[in-house]
Amino acid sequence: MSERAVPKHVFIETYGCQMNVYDSERMRDVLAPLGYAVAGKPDDADLVILNTCHIREKATEKVYSEIGRLRAHKERRASEGKGMTIAIAGCVAQAEGEEIMRRAPEVDLVVGPQAYHKLPELIALAARKRGERLAADFSAQEKFDALPARAPDGVTAFLSIQEGCDKFCTFCVVPYTRGAEFSRPVADVLVEARALAERGVREITLLGQNVNAYHGAGGVGFADLLEQLARIEGIARLRYMTSHPAEMTGDLIALHGEEPKLMPFLHLPVQSGSDRILKAMNRKHDAAHYRDIVTRLRIARPDIALSTDFIVGFPGESEKDFEASEQLARDVGFASAFSFKYSPRPGTPAALMHGQVDEAMKRERLARLQSVLSEQQSRFNEGQVGRTLPVLVAGKGRAPGQKHGRSPYLQAVHFESGAREGEIVQVRIIGASQNSLAGSAAALEVA
Repeated sequence: MSERAVPKHVFIETYGCQMNVYDSERMRDVLAPLGYAVAGKPDDADLVILNTCHIREKATEKVYSEIGRLRAHKERRASEGKGMTIAIAGCVAQAEGEEIMRRAPEVDLVVGPQAYHKLPELIALAARKRGERLAADFSAQEKFDALPARAPDGVTAFLSIQEGCDKFCTFCVVPYTRGAEFSRPVADVLVEARALAERGVREITLLGQNVNAYHGAGGVGFADLLEQLARIEGIARLRYMTSHPAEMTGDLIALHGEEPKLMPFLHLPVQSGSDRILKAMNRKHDAAHYRDIVTRLRIARPDIALSTDFIVGFPGESEKDFEASEQLARDVGFASAFSFKYSPRPGTPAALMHGQVDEAMKRERLARLQSVLSEQQSRFNEGQVGRTLPVLVAGKGRAPGQKHGRSPYLQAVHFESGAREGEIVQVRIIGASQNSLAGSAAALEVA
């Protein structure tokens, strides 16, 4: 009788945006046919992948620090007669792959975000200690064509429809690490969405660096694609991110009021409330245009809630510029927001601009803005108390008999119920914290 194959394990550490989360899921899909199961921690893994993000400050240093920790695991496993392959993926890999290979000989593979479908081939070459170890091309279509069928592990799923960016914001490395804008064919998107629905997915979040810049063949725009996806049986909810104000077209805004499957929660990054800073950022919109989009969205869908991104301390930002950001935040009223200190990214125009803001000033301004945004998020969550919300049951909660799910506004909701995963349940909200809601068991009705 032949020996049973020893199972292999992969550990993937994911940094950064939802696109990276999606990419990590697809890397697991690519590796599953090779017999890789998911490891709980890196020291138990035959293959460790760091799926990196290059947006924030010191991203590269963090990668090298983690490689140093993995080196110790690799040496220990070698002493036990076990191997470990270390792969660096994502945007840091794309931007600095050759330097990683030079500085960190313990790294076996470097794989850019458009080349992870080559992982099986690269792993085989690495095992033979010869051949290609660095894959950093920009062929998005080749990647999507090569990926296997999805294997979702819940009732929600990401679906990548667009990659790359042509906007060239002066602070951002994405155009250099993800390449030019590419939209997947409509038919391919619909096939994948139907397959997800058949596997029990009820909520799909469409992903792209500029997701609403989607342009399919035959003039199919983003709003057209959303309408087609909404007609797929089994799909109850649609979301999308990350959007760009310059691509918020009239038909897309109107669709928020016309299509009930399109959830009333939109992430729309503004970055600054100062027109002077927005121009320096090359954002292609001003504060008045952003406010106008918000007004039109709220007319189309009065219950819509917004989240956003702010960058504080961009080169040349004055106190007056910062106060314009504070005022915009107060004027709009965000349900949630991500706010960051500006950090120079090598190779971007902003890194060479005069007027770099002092770090202490950045910290002080960020604290002030986050105080406003945190208060708004708390107020929004507390405003749900007493309401009855449709909640998508996503799984079991921490306590016996408890379930957790998602509100239309992407809040985590905890409640007691016998409802099954994937059902949408009417839940009366009885409590709120900064990051989640509590529901009343007595008020549950399966929709």
